[in-house]
Order: sequence, then structure tokens, then C-alpha cells
Amino acid sequence: MATRRIGIIVNGATGRMGYRQHLVRSLLAIQEQGGVELLDGDRLLPDLLLVGRNEEKLAAVAERHGLSNWTTDVDAALADPDYEVYFDALVTNLRVANLKKAIAAGKAIYTEKPTAESFADALELARLATEHGTVNGVVHDKLYLPGLLKLRRLIDSGFFGEILSVRGEFGYWVYEGDWQSAQRPSWNYRTEDGGGIVADMFPHWNYVIEELFGRIEDVYAQTATHIGARWDEAGRQYAATADDAAYGIFRLEGGTVVQMNSSWDVRVHRDELLEFQVDGTEGSAVVGLHAARIQPREATPKPVWNPDVTDGHDYYADWIEVPDNAGPDGFDNGFKVQWEDFLRSYVEGRQYPYDFLSGARGVRLAETGLASAADGRRIALDPLTEV
Repeated sequence: MATRRIGIIVNGATGRMGYRQHLVRSLLAIQEQGGVELLDGDRLLPDLLLVGRNEEKLAAVAERHGLSNWTTDVDAALADPDYEVYFDALVTNLRVANLKKAIAAGKAIYTEKPTAESFADALELARLATEHGTVNGVVHDKLYLPGLLKLRRLIDSGFFGEILSVRGEFGYWVYEGDWQSAQRPSWNYRTEDGGGIVADMFPHWNYVIEELFGRIEDVYAQTATHIGARWDEAGRQYAATADDAAYGIFRLEGGTVVQMNSSWDVRVHRDELLEFQVDGTEGSAVVGLHAARIQPREATPKPVWNPDVTDGHDYYADWIEVPDNAGPDGFDNGFKVQWEDFLRSYVEGRQYPYDFLSGARGVRLAETGLASAADGRRIALDPLTEV
């Protein structure tokens, strides 16, 4: 068994997602565990080159973690033959230009989503990657969450029978930033900076729905900017121009209906910040980020509607907890596991399923959702399986 080095450019290493989820909880964690184990028994050890726009922040991150390789010159990083993988965690409106540079430089690419601000740009990236033979992948982290892994297990077992409907609730209250600081960056609430909950979350919902329940045939959405004034990181008031809530209905191939509510203006009254209820002919499940509970057909109560009488039945008690069954160490961090999957696929020459085309379908759903909200109509989506 040998240890093999792999050079990875991490662009956006000082950002919220780039630093916390990808650098600390994924790549550095992979280094600490001794690398990624390959099929032949070798271990693949990441060698990181950090890239960012702010030299002071970048130097501080590198020093904090004992890293010596960093630069503010992305072109120089891309020109370095010792670093064959490019990762992008920049804000969305900077992503397309940098991904095009990485394609031209002959790098393998792994990127955060959305891959672009427009479907046209996202599709162009997929076409360019195909033309150049670029190995590419897009972060699909929610598929690796413990709750959704349990849901996949239930689906694969046939537990639901025919899946009739899915209802999803995502969101929490994001402070406006005046008397308490906001938990999200201010650009999220400005359309001109690429913000908006549709642009942020609909690409997630696209791959979750596609991978678990089926292809989306049409979409109807309503959006809102419920809070029109917010305060930025410097305490300055600004106009919130982007949608901060979205209410979508997706009809799938085969007839399943998915309803997704996404909001940064909702106070949580559920067990987790993201929950799905899946109802099927043979059973139902309520699934969050971590937990999953089921109610089979045989154990379903028989409610009788009578609003004039207090209902003393404990409906929560009718649900059964799904065990982890994930081994002695439990589930690993989803971002880290997907990094391991991508690196293995790249080094071992296997096709990676969550590619730029999958990312383009996510951008298309966001763009179509906004168009549906603007026009007040349901919009059909054709299959998109090749560029």
C-alpha cells in the first residue's frame, strides 16, 4: 500500500462554505485521517494550494492550519502543473469565469453550486467540459446527509409502495442585522449580487428530487421578498432586492407531486431546519437532516374529523424511529464523503454522476421557478440528459 499525493487548488478558501465545510471539515479532515483509500489499497493524500482575494485573510487561514501554499493569483495557481484539481467556492457571480479558466488549464474540476447565475452559462460550462474532456463534479451535499441516506434506504427497500407526494419545509429566521447580526451574508439578499433563496436552494431541491423521486416535469412557484430592509456586515441599512422566500410545486414524471417551501423568514416549529414528509400507498416517512421516522400502512391510525371535540390522540407516538445502521462510527460529514467519492472517481477513471450537466439542471430549475413566479404560470421542463 502506497500514499499518493494529489494537488488541489482551493479557490474561496476564506469564505463561509469554502473554509468551514470544504477546507476544515473535508480536505483537512481527509489529511488527518491519512488520505482517501482507493480500490487498490493505496491512499490518496490531498496537497492544498489555497486561493483567495484577501491576502490578509488568506495568510491567517494558512497560518491557523499550518499550510504554506497560498496565493491571491488564481492564474498562477492554474498554471501550476503540480495541482491537477481545481475547486471553486467563490460567490456565484465570480464562478463562471474561473471555471472556464480551469477548463482551459486542463484541470479536473469540483465546484460548489449553483454553477452559474443563468442556465445558458451553466449549460455552456457543461458543453465546454465535454469538449475538453474535463473531469467535473458539482457539490450535491444534501444527498449525503444521514436523514436522506435513510430515506434512500427506505425507497430502495420498497417501503413506500407508490410514492404519492412529498412535502418539504426548509428555513429559519435570519435576523435583519439591525439589533442582532444576521446569520447569512448580506449579498444573499441582493439580486444584483447573485442573491435570492431560489438561486440558492432550488439547485439543491433539483438534485434531491431527481436522485430520490424522479425527473421534474413541470414547476409552479411563488416568490416573495418578505423583509424589504436589512443591515449589512458594517451595520449599514440596505434594500433587500432578492427573494427571501419561495413556495414551489413540482410535478414529477410518473405523477408524484412535490411541494417545497423555502424561507429565511420563518420561525422553526419542527424537529430540524429541513424536513420532508413522504407519503406512499404502503407507508409514510418524515425525514430531516439526521432523523427519520416511519409509519407503515398497517400501523396507520384511523382519524375521524370532528372539530367540535378535543382530539386527545398522540399522533407523534404513531411514528417509528429509523435506526442509523451506519456502523460503530456513525455517519461521516456529507461534504467530506462527497469529496472522497469525487477524488476516487477521478483517480480511478470512473464516470462521476453529479456533473456540470446535473448542475445545469439545478440552475434551470431556479431560473424556471423565478419565471413561473413572475408570469404566474406552470412551466414544463424537457429532459436534459446531454449537452
